[in-house]
Amino acid sequence: MLYAFHEMQKSLGAPLRFMAEMGMTWAQSEGNPWKHSPPSDLLAATSELTIRLTKEYPKQPFGIHSVVVDGHTHAVEETVIAEKPFCQLRRFHKVGATNEPQVLLVAPLSGHHATLLRDTVRSLVQDHDVYITDWRDARIVPLAAGVFHLDDYVAYVIEFLRLLGPDVFVMSVCQPTVPVLCAVSLMAAANDPHRPRAMIMMGGPIDTRVNPSSVNNYATKHSLDWFEQHVVSPVPAKYAAFGRRVYPGFLQHYGFVAMNPGHHAKSHWEYFFSMLRGHDPADSAAHRRFYDEYNAVLDLDAAYYLETVQRVFQEHHLPRGLMRVDGHAIEPAAIRDIALMTVEGGADDISCPGQTYAAHGLCSRIDDARREHLLVEGCGHYGIFSGSRWRNLVYPAIRDFIARERDTRRARPPVGSGNGRTTRRNGAR
Repeated sequence: MLYAFHEMQKSLGAPLRFMAEMGMTWAQSEGNPWKHSPPSDLLAATSELTIRLTKEYPKQPFGIHSVVVDGHTHAVEETVIAEKPFCQLRRFHKVGATNEPQVLLVAPLSGHHATLLRDTVRSLVQDHDVYITDWRDARIVPLAAGVFHLDDYVAYVIEFLRLLGPDVFVMSVCQPTVPVLCAVSLMAAANDPHRPRAMIMMGGPIDTRVNPSSVNNYATKHSLDWFEQHVVSPVPAKYAAFGRRVYPGFLQHYGFVAMNPGHHAKSHWEYFFSMLRGHDPADSAAHRRFYDEYNAVLDLDAAYYLETVQRVFQEHHLPRGLMRVDGHAIEPAAIRDIALMTVEGGADDISCPGQTYAAHGLCSRIDDARREHLLVEGCGHYGIFSGSRWRNLVYPAIRDFIARERDTRRARPPVGSGNGRTTRRNGAR
Protein backbone atom coordinates (compact mmCIF):
# COMPACT_ATOMS: atom_id res chain seq x y z
CA MET A 1 0.00 0.00 0.00
CA LEU A 2 2.83 2.43 0.74
CA TYR A 3 4.24 2.23 -2.76
CA ALA A 4 0.76 2.26 -4.33
CA PHE A 5 -0.12 5.44 -2.43
CA HIS A 6 3.17 7.04 -3.46
CA GLU A 7 2.64 6.16 -7.12
CA MET A 8 -0.88 7.59 -6.92
CA GLN A 9 0.53 10.84 -5.49
CA LYS A 10 2.98 11.05 -8.37
CA SER A 11 0.18 10.52 -10.88
CA LEU A 12 -1.98 13.20 -9.25
CA GLY A 13 0.94 15.61 -9.27
CA ALA A 14 1.71 15.07 -12.97
CA PRO A 15 -0.91 17.55 -14.29
CA LEU A 16 0.29 20.23 -11.88
CA ARG A 17 3.87 19.66 -12.97
CA PHE A 18 2.82 19.77 -16.64
CA MET A 19 1.08 23.12 -16.08
CA ALA A 20 4.17 24.45 -14.31
CA GLU A 21 6.37 23.36 -17.22
CA MET A 22 4.02 25.14 -19.63
CA GLY A 23 4.13 28.25 -17.45
CA MET A 24 7.92 28.14 -17.35
CA THR A 25 8.12 27.79 -21.12
CA TRP A 26 5.82 30.78 -21.66
CA ALA A 27 7.52 32.97 -19.05
CA GLN A 28 10.93 32.42 -20.67
CA SER A 29 9.76 32.49 -24.29
CA GLU A 30 11.07 35.19 -26.60
CA GLY A 31 7.51 35.48 -27.89
CA ASN A 32 6.28 36.62 -24.49
CA PRO A 33 5.87 40.43 -24.72
CA TRP A 34 5.96 40.69 -20.91
CA LYS A 35 9.03 38.46 -20.52
CA HIS A 36 10.94 40.84 -18.22
CA SER A 37 7.91 42.13 -16.34
CA PRO A 38 7.12 41.32 -12.68
CA PRO A 39 4.17 39.03 -13.61
CA SER A 40 6.42 36.91 -15.86
CA ASP A 41 9.10 36.78 -13.19
CA LEU A 42 6.49 35.61 -10.68
CA LEU A 43 5.21 32.98 -13.12
CA ALA A 44 8.74 31.70 -13.81
CA ALA A 45 9.69 31.54 -10.13
CA THR A 46 6.42 29.84 -9.13
CA SER A 47 6.66 27.37 -12.00
CA GLU A 48 10.25 26.38 -11.25
CA LEU A 49 9.59 25.89 -7.55
CA THR A 50 6.50 23.78 -8.35
CA ILE A 51 8.50 21.61 -10.75
CA ARG A 52 11.26 21.08 -8.22
CA LEU A 53 8.81 20.19 -5.44
CA THR A 54 6.90 17.63 -7.52
CA LYS A 55 9.46 15.97 -9.81
CA GLU A 56 11.41 12.77 -9.20
CA TYR A 57 15.13 13.13 -8.64
CA PRO A 58 17.41 10.56 -10.29
CA LYS A 59 20.80 9.54 -8.98
CA GLN A 60 23.34 12.25 -9.82
CA PRO A 61 26.74 11.53 -11.41
CA PHE A 62 29.88 11.98 -9.34
CA GLY A 63 31.13 14.40 -11.99
CA ILE A 64 34.73 14.49 -10.75
CA HIS A 65 36.76 14.93 -13.92
CA SER A 66 39.79 16.79 -12.59
CA VAL A 67 41.39 18.09 -9.39
CA VAL A 68 43.91 20.83 -8.72
CA VAL A 69 46.95 19.90 -6.64
CA ASP A 70 49.68 22.47 -5.91
CA GLY A 71 48.40 24.67 -8.71
CA HIS A 72 48.43 21.88 -11.30
CA THR A 73 45.29 20.37 -12.82
CA HIS A 74 45.16 16.58 -12.95
CA ALA A 75 42.62 14.58 -14.94
CA VAL A 76 40.64 12.06 -12.86
CA GLU A 77 39.56 8.73 -14.29
CA GLU A 78 36.43 7.00 -12.94
CA THR A 79 36.08 3.25 -13.48
CA VAL A 80 34.06 0.35 -12.07
CA ILE A 81 36.43 -2.38 -10.88
CA ALA A 82 33.99 -4.80 -9.24
CA GLU A 83 30.31 -5.64 -9.69
CA LYS A 84 28.05 -7.17 -7.08
CA PRO A 85 24.25 -7.52 -7.20
CA PHE A 86 23.75 -4.69 -4.70
CA CYS A 87 26.92 -2.65 -5.20
CA GLN A 88 29.53 -1.41 -7.65
CA LEU A 89 33.07 -0.66 -6.49
CA ARG A 90 34.19 2.53 -8.23
CA ARG A 91 37.72 3.81 -8.53
CA PHE A 92 38.76 7.47 -8.78
CA HIS A 93 42.35 7.83 -9.86
CA LYS A 94 44.49 10.73 -11.04
CA VAL A 95 45.69 9.85 -14.52
CA GLY A 96 49.42 9.09 -14.41
CA ALA A 97 49.67 9.01 -10.61
CA THR A 98 51.54 6.08 -9.08
CA ASN A 99 52.22 4.67 -5.64
CA GLU A 100 49.53 6.68 -3.88
CA PRO A 101 47.87 5.32 -0.71
CA GLN A 102 44.75 3.28 -1.46
CA VAL A 103 41.59 4.36 0.37
CA LEU A 104 38.43 2.24 0.41
CA LEU A 105 35.62 4.68 1.18
CA VAL A 106 32.58 2.75 2.41
CA ALA A 107 29.55 4.90 1.73
CA PRO A 108 26.41 4.71 3.85
CA LEU A 109 23.52 2.55 2.71
CA SER A 110 20.88 4.55 4.52
CA GLY A 111 18.77 6.37 1.97
CA HIS A 112 21.02 8.56 -0.14
CA HIS A 113 23.26 7.49 -2.99
CA ALA A 114 27.04 7.29 -2.59
CA THR A 115 27.26 10.54 -4.57
CA LEU A 116 26.41 12.30 -1.30
CA LEU A 117 30.14 11.78 -0.60
CA ARG A 118 31.18 13.60 -3.78
CA ASP A 119 33.04 16.26 -1.81
CA THR A 120 34.74 13.55 0.26
CA VAL A 121 35.97 11.79 -2.88
CA ARG A 122 37.07 15.04 -4.52
CA SER A 123 39.31 15.86 -1.57
CA LEU A 124 40.66 12.34 -1.10
CA VAL A 125 41.62 11.89 -4.76
CA GLN A 126 44.02 14.82 -4.52
CA ASP A 127 46.46 12.62 -2.60
CA HIS A 128 45.09 9.06 -2.79
CA ASP A 129 43.90 6.27 -5.02
CA VAL A 130 40.21 6.22 -4.04
CA TYR A 131 37.66 3.39 -4.17
CA ILE A 132 34.04 3.86 -3.10
CA THR A 133 31.12 1.49 -2.55
CA ASP A 134 28.37 2.69 -4.89
CA TRP A 135 25.27 0.96 -3.52
CA ARG A 136 22.46 0.07 -5.91
CA ASP A 137 18.83 1.03 -5.42
CA ALA A 138 17.13 -2.15 -4.16
CA ARG A 139 14.10 -1.52 -6.39
CA ILE A 140 16.23 -2.21 -9.49
CA VAL A 141 17.83 -5.42 -8.17
CA PRO A 142 15.72 -8.39 -9.36
CA LEU A 143 14.50 -10.88 -6.76
CA ALA A 144 16.60 -13.53 -8.48
CA ALA A 145 19.68 -11.82 -6.97
CA GLY A 146 18.48 -12.87 -3.52
CA VAL A 147 17.84 -10.94 -0.30
CA PHE A 148 20.46 -8.53 1.07
CA HIS A 149 21.27 -8.92 4.77
CA LEU A 150 23.49 -6.99 7.16
CA ASP A 151 25.85 -9.99 7.06
CA ASP A 152 26.05 -9.58 3.27
CA TYR A 153 27.17 -5.97 3.79
CA VAL A 154 30.02 -7.21 5.97
CA ALA A 155 30.90 -9.85 3.38
CA TYR A 156 31.04 -7.20 0.64
CA VAL A 157 33.47 -5.11 2.71
CA ILE A 158 35.72 -8.11 3.32
CA GLU A 159 35.69 -9.00 -0.38
CA PHE A 160 36.62 -5.46 -1.40
CA LEU A 161 39.38 -5.27 1.22
CA ARG A 162 40.84 -8.55 -0.05
CA LEU A 163 40.67 -7.21 -3.59
CA LEU A 164 42.64 -4.08 -2.64
CA GLY A 165 44.73 -5.19 0.38
CA PRO A 166 46.93 -5.43 2.28
CA ASP A 167 47.97 -1.77 2.38
CA VAL A 168 44.53 -0.23 1.97
CA PHE A 169 43.08 2.34 4.37
CA VAL A 170 39.37 1.75 4.99
CA MET A 171 37.24 4.80 5.70
CA SER A 172 33.58 4.57 6.73
CA VAL A 173 31.08 7.42 6.98
CA CYS A 174 28.07 7.13 9.32
CA GLN A 175 26.13 3.84 9.15
CA PRO A 176 28.92 1.62 7.69
CA THR A 177 31.18 2.16 10.69
CA VAL A 178 29.46 -0.88 12.26
CA PRO A 179 29.79 -3.37 9.35
CA VAL A 180 33.32 -2.12 8.65
CA LEU A 181 34.38 -2.74 12.25
CA CYS A 182 32.78 -6.19 12.01
CA ALA A 183 34.64 -6.95 8.77
CA VAL A 184 38.01 -5.80 10.08
CA SER A 185 37.50 -7.69 13.36
CA LEU A 186 36.87 -10.92 11.45
CA MET A 187 39.91 -10.36 9.23
CA ALA A 188 42.10 -9.58 12.24
CA ALA A 189 40.91 -12.67 14.13
CA ALA A 190 41.75 -14.81 11.09
CA ASN A 191 45.11 -13.08 10.62
CA ASP A 192 43.98 -12.32 7.07
CA PRO A 193 47.01 -11.08 5.08
CA HIS A 194 44.77 -8.60 3.26
CA ARG A 195 43.48 -6.86 6.37
CA PRO A 196 43.69 -3.05 6.10
CA ARG A 197 46.50 -0.92 7.45
CA ALA A 198 44.14 1.47 9.23
CA MET A 199 40.47 2.28 9.89
CA ILE A 200 39.00 5.78 9.74
CA MET A 201 35.49 6.01 11.20
CA MET A 202 33.39 9.14 10.87
CA GLY A 203 30.14 10.00 12.63
CA GLY A 204 28.85 6.44 13.01
CA PRO A 205 26.58 4.51 15.42
CA ILE A 206 29.17 2.27 17.07
CA ASP A 207 27.34 2.62 20.41
CA THR A 208 24.07 4.55 20.25
CA ARG A 209 23.56 4.18 23.98
CA VAL A 210 26.05 7.04 24.33
CA ASN A 211 24.43 10.47 24.09
CA PRO A 212 21.43 9.14 22.10
CA SER A 213 19.98 11.35 19.38
CA SER A 214 16.35 11.75 18.35
CA VAL A 215 17.03 9.21 15.58
CA ASN A 216 18.28 6.69 18.14
CA ASN A 217 15.30 7.34 20.44
CA TYR A 218 12.88 6.86 17.56
CA ALA A 219 14.39 3.44 16.85
CA THR A 220 14.08 2.31 20.46
CA LYS A 221 10.58 3.72 20.96
CA HIS A 222 9.04 1.39 18.38
CA SER A 223 9.17 -2.39 18.15
CA LEU A 224 10.68 -4.23 15.21
CA ASP A 225 7.18 -5.42 14.29
CA TRP A 226 6.06 -1.79 14.14
CA PHE A 227 8.81 -0.94 11.65
CA GLU A 228 7.98 -3.99 9.54
CA GLN A 229 4.28 -3.13 9.45
CA HIS A 230 4.58 0.62 8.90
CA VAL A 231 7.65 1.29 6.73
CA VAL A 232 8.25 -1.89 4.72
CA SER A 233 6.53 -2.33 1.36
CA PRO A 234 6.83 -4.61 -1.70
CA VAL A 235 8.20 -3.04 -4.86
CA PRO A 236 5.42 -2.60 -7.46
CA ALA A 237 5.35 -4.28 -10.87
CA LYS A 238 6.75 -1.33 -12.84
CA TYR A 239 10.24 -1.87 -11.35
CA ALA A 240 12.85 -4.59 -11.94
CA ALA A 241 12.68 -5.70 -8.28
CA PHE A 242 8.93 -6.43 -8.45
CA GLY A 243 7.94 -8.14 -5.21
CA ARG A 244 11.11 -7.34 -3.22
CA ARG A 245 10.34 -6.10 0.29
CA VAL A 246 12.03 -2.73 0.82
CA TYR A 247 12.19 0.32 3.03
CA PRO A 248 11.26 2.81 0.28
CA GLY A 249 13.48 5.78 -0.45
CA PHE A 250 10.53 8.19 -0.50
CA LEU A 251 9.72 7.30 3.12
CA GLN A 252 13.31 7.90 4.11
CA HIS A 253 13.19 11.26 2.37
CA TYR A 254 10.09 12.22 4.36
CA GLY A 255 12.03 11.32 7.48
CA PHE A 256 15.05 13.40 6.44
CA VAL A 257 12.84 16.45 5.88
CA ALA A 258 10.82 15.88 9.06
CA MET A 259 13.98 16.08 11.15
CA ASN A 260 14.32 19.76 10.29
CA PRO A 261 11.25 20.97 8.36
CA GLY A 262 11.74 24.62 9.23
CA HIS A 263 15.20 24.68 7.70
CA HIS A 264 13.99 23.16 4.42
CA ALA A 265 10.94 25.44 4.22
CA LYS A 266 13.15 28.49 4.76
CA SER A 267 15.63 27.29 2.15
CA HIS A 268 12.90 26.87 -0.50
CA TRP A 269 11.31 30.21 0.42
CA GLU A 270 14.63 32.03 0.06
CA TYR A 271 15.24 30.22 -3.24
CA PHE A 272 11.85 31.40 -4.52
CA PHE A 273 12.57 35.04 -3.69
CA SER A 274 16.08 34.77 -5.09
CA MET A 275 14.63 33.67 -8.44
CA LEU A 276 11.86 36.26 -8.27
CA ARG A 277 14.24 39.17 -7.69
CA GLY A 278 17.11 37.85 -9.78
CA HIS A 279 19.51 37.99 -6.82
CA ASP A 280 22.78 36.06 -6.69
CA PRO A 281 22.49 33.31 -9.36
CA ALA A 282 25.32 31.45 -7.60
CA ASP A 283 23.12 30.94 -4.52
CA SER A 284 20.29 29.61 -6.67
CA ALA A 285 22.66 27.22 -8.43
CA ALA A 286 23.99 26.01 -5.07
CA HIS A 287 20.41 25.38 -3.88
CA ARG A 288 19.67 23.31 -6.99
CA ARG A 289 22.87 21.28 -6.63
CA PHE A 290 22.21 20.51 -2.98
CA TYR A 291 18.58 19.45 -3.43
CA ASP A 292 19.28 17.54 -6.65
CA GLU A 293 21.46 15.33 -4.44
CA TYR A 294 19.44 15.49 -1.22
CA ASN A 295 16.17 14.56 -2.97
CA ALA A 296 17.70 11.60 -4.84
CA VAL A 297 17.08 8.56 -2.63
CA LEU A 298 17.19 4.78 -2.95
CA ASP A 299 15.26 1.85 -1.52
CA LEU A 300 16.84 -0.49 1.04
CA ASP A 301 16.25 -4.22 1.12
CA ALA A 302 13.91 -4.80 4.07
CA ALA A 303 16.04 -7.59 5.57
CA TYR A 304 19.11 -5.34 5.79
CA TYR A 305 17.11 -2.40 7.12
CA LEU A 306 15.27 -4.34 9.84
CA GLU A 307 18.42 -6.18 10.95
CA THR A 308 20.26 -2.87 11.24
CA VAL A 309 17.45 -1.34 13.31
CA GLN A 310 17.38 -4.35 15.63
CA ARG A 311 21.06 -5.22 16.01
CA VAL A 312 22.59 -1.72 15.92
CA PHE A 313 19.97 0.69 17.27
CA GLN A 314 17.70 -1.40 19.50
CA GLU A 315 19.81 -4.20 20.96
CA HIS A 316 23.31 -2.70 20.58
CA HIS A 317 24.92 -6.02 19.68
CA LEU A 318 28.39 -4.65 18.86
CA PRO A 319 29.18 -2.72 22.08
CA ARG A 320 27.55 -5.44 24.20
CA GLY A 321 29.75 -8.16 22.68
CA LEU A 322 26.76 -9.95 21.13
CA MET A 323 27.38 -9.26 17.44
CA ARG A 324 27.72 -12.31 15.22
CA VAL A 325 28.20 -12.38 11.45
CA ASP A 326 27.54 -15.59 9.54
CA GLY A 327 27.79 -17.46 12.84
CA HIS A 328 31.14 -15.93 13.84
CA ALA A 329 31.50 -13.81 16.99
CA ILE A 330 32.73 -10.26 16.38
CA GLU A 331 35.65 -9.42 18.67
CA PRO A 332 37.13 -5.96 18.02
CA ALA A 333 39.80 -6.75 20.64
CA ALA A 334 41.31 -9.09 18.04
CA ILE A 335 42.49 -5.97 16.16
CA ARG A 336 46.09 -5.27 17.18
CA ASP A 337 48.17 -4.11 14.21
CA ILE A 338 45.59 -1.89 12.49
CA ALA A 339 45.53 1.82 13.32
CA LEU A 340 42.30 3.59 14.26
CA MET A 341 41.12 7.16 13.74
CA THR A 342 37.65 8.37 14.70
CA VAL A 343 36.04 11.67 13.67
CA GLU A 344 33.00 13.31 15.26
CA GLY A 345 31.14 16.59 14.90
CA GLY A 346 30.51 18.39 18.16
CA ALA A 347 27.02 19.43 16.95
CA ASP A 348 26.16 16.15 15.19
CA ASP A 349 22.51 15.40 15.95
CA ILE A 350 22.41 12.11 13.98
CA SER A 351 25.42 10.26 15.39
CA CYS A 352 26.09 12.30 18.49
CA PRO A 353 29.57 12.81 19.99
CA GLY A 354 30.80 9.75 21.83
CA GLN A 355 29.04 7.17 19.66
CA THR A 356 31.93 6.81 17.21
CA TYR A 357 34.60 7.33 19.86
CA ALA A 358 33.26 4.16 21.50
CA ALA A 359 35.25 2.20 18.89
CA HIS A 360 38.42 2.99 20.85
CA GLY A 361 37.12 1.16 23.90
CA LEU A 362 36.13 -1.86 21.83
CA CYS A 363 39.47 -1.98 19.97
CA SER A 364 41.31 -2.18 23.27
CA ARG A 365 44.51 -3.82 21.98
CA ILE A 366 45.54 -1.17 19.47
CA ASP A 367 48.59 0.68 20.72
CA ASP A 368 47.87 4.27 21.78
CA ALA A 369 50.48 5.59 19.37
CA ARG A 370 48.36 4.27 16.48
CA ARG A 371 45.00 5.73 17.44
CA GLU A 372 43.58 9.21 17.11
CA HIS A 373 40.27 10.98 17.75
CA LEU A 374 39.19 14.23 16.10
CA LEU A 375 36.28 16.19 17.54
CA VAL A 376 35.30 19.20 15.40
CA GLU A 377 33.57 21.63 17.72
CA GLY A 378 30.34 23.15 16.39
CA CYS A 379 30.27 20.87 13.33
CA GLY A 380 27.13 18.99 12.32
CA HIS A 381 26.81 15.55 10.76
CA TYR A 382 27.25 16.50 7.12
CA GLY A 383 30.00 18.97 7.91
CA ILE A 384 32.46 16.23 8.87
CA PHE A 385 32.53 14.86 5.32
CA SER A 386 31.34 17.72 3.10
CA GLY A 387 31.82 21.48 2.90
CA SER A 388 34.42 23.88 4.22
CA ARG A 389 34.90 22.18 7.62
CA TRP A 390 35.59 18.90 5.89
CA ARG A 391 38.03 20.47 3.43
CA ASN A 392 39.83 22.75 5.86
CA LEU A 393 39.80 20.82 9.15
CA VAL A 394 38.89 17.17 8.77
CA TYR A 395 40.54 16.17 5.51
CA PRO A 396 44.01 17.56 6.39
CA ALA A 397 43.92 15.57 9.65
CA ILE A 398 42.92 12.38 7.80
CA ARG A 399 45.55 12.96 5.11
CA ASP A 400 48.26 13.35 7.76
CA PHE A 401 47.04 10.26 9.63
CA ILE A 402 47.20 8.17 6.46
CA ALA A 403 50.64 9.49 5.56
CA ARG A 404 51.96 8.75 9.04
CA GLU A 405 50.50 5.24 9.13
CA ARG A 406 51.74 4.45 5.64
CA ASP A 407 55.27 4.90 6.91
CA THR A 408 54.64 2.67 9.93
CA ARG A 409 55.94 -0.85 9.49
CA ARG A 410 53.24 -3.40 10.25
CA ALA A 411 54.22 -5.15 13.46
CA ARG A 412 52.39 -6.65 16.40
CA PRO A 413 52.37 -3.87 19.01
CA PRO A 414 51.99 -4.17 22.75
CA VAL A 415 48.56 -3.96 24.30
CA GLY A 416 47.32 -0.35 24.54
CA SER A 417 45.17 1.29 27.15
CA GLY A 418 42.44 2.09 24.63
CA ASN A 419 42.22 5.80 25.37
CA GLY A 420 43.86 7.17 22.24
CA ARG A 421 44.87 10.70 21.40
CA THR A 422 42.10 13.28 21.23
CA THR A 423 42.31 16.37 19.07
CA ARG A 424 39.72 19.12 19.15
CA ARG A 425 39.21 21.44 16.20
CA ASN A 426 36.92 24.43 15.93
CA GLY A 427 34.48 24.69 13.07
CA ALA A 428 31.09 26.14 12.27
CA ARG A 429 28.24 23.79 11.63
